Amino acid sequence: MITEPSSERSGTRGWSRAVSITRSTVLDVAAVLGSLCIVLVVLAVVFHITLIMFKTGSMAPDIPTGSLAIVRQIPAEDARIGQVVTVDRPGLLPVTHRIVGTHAGPAGTTVLTLKGDANPTADPAPYAVRSVRLVLVAMPGLAYVIVWLSNPVVLGVLTIAVSSLIVWVLWPRGDTTTGGRHVRARGAG
Repeated sequence: MITEPSSERSGTRGWSRAVSITRSTVLDVAAVLGSLCIVLVVLAVVFHITLIMFKTGSMAPDIPTGSLAIVRQIPAEDARIGQVVTVDRPGLLPVTHRIVGTHAGPAGTTVLTLKGDANPTADPAPYAVRSVRLVLVAMPGLAYVIVWLSNPVVLGVLTIAVSSLIVWVLWPRGDTTTGGRHVRARGAG
C-alpha cells in the first residue's frame, strides 16, 4: 500500500480549507450585498429617492460636471431659498439649480426662481411646479463610473464574471466529511 507523505496531505488539506473559506466568504459577502440592495430599493421607493447625473457645470464648484446626486421628491411648497432642487420641464431635460426665490403660484403650484451657482444670472423664466427633487448629497465624479458601468461590453463582462463566481461557489464539492480522503471500509474479521 502506497501512502502520501504527511506533509503532502496537510498541504492538500490546507488548500481545501482555504478554498472552502473563500467560498463561504464569497457567499456571505454576496448575501450581505444582495440584502443591502433590497433594503436600498425599498427605501428608495418608500421615500421617493432617485439618482441624477450632472452633465453640465452650472452648479460648479460645489457640484461639478460628472457628479452623481441622491435626490428626494418633496412638495414644491416645502422647498426653501438656498436649497438645490431638480425641476422637471415638459419636453426638456430636468434642470438642477439653487432656489433664489419662491412664492405661491396659481392652482396650487409654487413658483420657483432658480440659478446655477456658476451662472451669472437666474434662469430666464421661473418654474411653476407642484413637486421638486431636493438634492440630499452629491458625489463628484461618480456619474462617470455609472456611465462606464452601463456600457454593454462592461455589463456583459461583469455578468459573465459574476455568473462564473456563483457557479464556482455553488459547484458541488465532493465528500467533505473525510477531508477529501478515501476511506476504506473495514471488513469483519
